Amino acid sequence: MDVQTVHARSDAILDEVARAVIADRTVLRSVLTAFLARGHVLLEDVPGTGKTLTARSVATALDLSFSRVQFTPDLLPSDVTGTHVFNERERAFEFQEGPVFANIVLADEINRASPKTQSALLEAMEEGQVTVDGTTYALPDPFFVIATQNPVEQEGTFPLPEAQKDRFILKTSLGYPDEEGELEILNRRAERTDQIPSVEAACTGEEATAMREAVESVHVDPDVRRYVTRLCRATREDARVKTGVSPRATQRLFEVSRALAAATGREYVTPEEVKTVAPAVLAHRLVLTADARVGNVEKRGVVADLLDSVEVPTVSYTRRTSVQ
Repeated sequence: MDVQTVHARSDAILDEVARAVIADRTVLRSVLTAFLARGHVLLEDVPGTGKTLTARSVATALDLSFSRVQFTPDLLPSDVTGTHVFNERERAFEFQEGPVFANIVLADEINRASPKTQSALLEAMEEGQVTVDGTTYALPDPFFVIATQNPVEQEGTFPLPEAQKDRFILKTSLGYPDEEGELEILNRRAERTDQIPSVEAACTGEEATAMREAVESVHVDPDVRRYVTRLCRATREDARVKTGVSPRATQRLFEVSRALAAATGREYVTPEEVKTVAPAVLAHRLVLTADARVGNVEKRGVVADLLDSVEVPTVSYTRRTSVQ
């Protein structure tokens, strides 16, 4: 599959999801971009803004299997990964797969579970496998986690560990729709008898996998690669930041930039793609100093300042034609 086909399929998928979800198209594109970049996405919003519907609609549009895990304070790791159950007929223990065994897994309200249960997803998200009672089981490929969380100030929530947040390739928010968008929700509801809108597949599961593979062919000029590196290193030098982003984040910014370029039909990455995705990829990974937190410094504000201060390269893309 070539990049232009990825672009066409991406638009078709977004159009289909938008039939069910009233949200900014750029946010929906961010979710799809995270999938194309082989990462996972964290959605933070108050209840009722369409996070669950978005995850289910994306899975249907991609024609991939879907599973939902409702995270609660009493949820155990085995409730996510699965457990061994004794088979009376066979007189032996056999593994019963947990809900994590699906192509797209919705970890709903992940910050309502204890850190121990949250960490049950770590191996799955990073390695595409789970280990239960010393035995390792491969997860379906592709494997994509869409986790949702309520703002930390909501009652009964636990902040995600830094190691867990670092596994999400980007963090975004659907937000409230504007007045016309909210009215459109009512208009669509009035025209159907089902409470939940329906979505059709916009591609096959095989095509969804091929789209991810096609992203690997997107060219990133050496000057743009250096720009990505300098931007990430700048987070470790800012006086407001206690802990900057890791080298893993540098690689993730590179990957998401390529995925966005492919989704928009471009065979190469420009600094604009990097600047577009940087806040969603980097901000949630920052650990601010105590003074910055007291001063109500916003993490995305820090990234925005760095985007203004780090020199943007001027790259000639005519040479792209000779790069395959």
